[in-house]
Amino acid sequence: MEVIEGVFGSLNGRNVKSYTIKTDNGMELTCIDYGCIITKINVRDREGNLENIVLGFDTMDEYINYSPYFGCIIGRTAGRTENASFELDGVSYELPKNDGINNLHGGPHGFHNAIWDSSIEIQENEINITFSYTSPDGEEGFPGNLQVTVIYTINNANELIISYRAKSDKKTIVNLTNHSYFNLSGNLKRTVLHHELMLKSDGFLELDSSLIPTGKVLPVEGTVFDFRKGRQIWQGVESEHPQTKLVGGGYDHPFLLNANNQKEITLLDRESGRKIEIETDEPCVVLYTGNMLEDHYEIRGTQSQKHLGLCLETQKPPNMINHPNFPSSVLEANQVYRTKTKYSFTLI
Repeated sequence: MEVIEGVFGSLNGRNVKSYTIKTDNGMELTCIDYGCIITKINVRDREGNLENIVLGFDTMDEYINYSPYFGCIIGRTAGRTENASFELDGVSYELPKNDGINNLHGGPHGFHNAIWDSSIEIQENEINITFSYTSPDGEEGFPGNLQVTVIYTINNANELIISYRAKSDKKTIVNLTNHSYFNLSGNLKRTVLHHELMLKSDGFLELDSSLIPTGKVLPVEGTVFDFRKGRQIWQGVESEHPQTKLVGGGYDHPFLLNANNQKEITLLDRESGRKIEIETDEPCVVLYTGNMLEDHYEIRGTQSQKHLGLCLETQKPPNMINHPNFPSSVLEANQVYRTKTKYSFTLI
């Protein structure tokens, strides 16, 4: 395995580091310590062509001006928080309203916009990149000094393992995820409309008119939300289902997983032969099919457009802070938050 370290750019007088890891089996991953962003993942297609399968940019200016959370770590909370507020032990906390009346992905100055401390550890068959960040008490309205560590482990089995750890000195809420947009066609040759997705999920969370999960679980049976045997993305985009129309044609929904660490999420592109298998200990994955991607910028020479990439955000169900029927994102003082998701890059 090989590591190339460099400087990606600078922000507020501080250099942003980049790390490119090359495995012995033909996978390359590049990430930066601004937002822990994964800027590239190069893997081979069935013909042996090494191409990039995630959406990203080559400059800091582009990430700052255009990025809809490409490749970054989301925190303190993934997804939308209703009315940009929550209550803990009778105390109300107000968050920035950066998505209408709601809070999205922890606020405009969330973890995706921070420069993290970073270090690298090289072993024989894997390389670990450790990112750490301390979110001070009151940052973006959240209580507690929160110490966060995210580790990207890349190994010679062409796997990426993302390990999350957090600890706060006050009771708070935490729900972290990675927001990579995948496109297995390679170098954005096509949209993801003909990508095929399989999810071990019997139900998804209904969204209200402002895209907040209501807490009602809708069965996937008989709908375009049934991915248990595989389904192409275009079927949801073209569907007349009120929930797909609500989010702009496609998906932006939390799916409740039936299984953990059992290849419960599979994405494949039959034309290129590329496949990703995702295993997680999280109870939920948010499928977002790029319905809101705008077209006023280019992504490495390709015009941005709807459905150019899709996200598979493993996490706890968004906005379920005090809901009795779902795992809570509440983190007690001095309790350790831990979660892990593995991405395996293979061929069909």
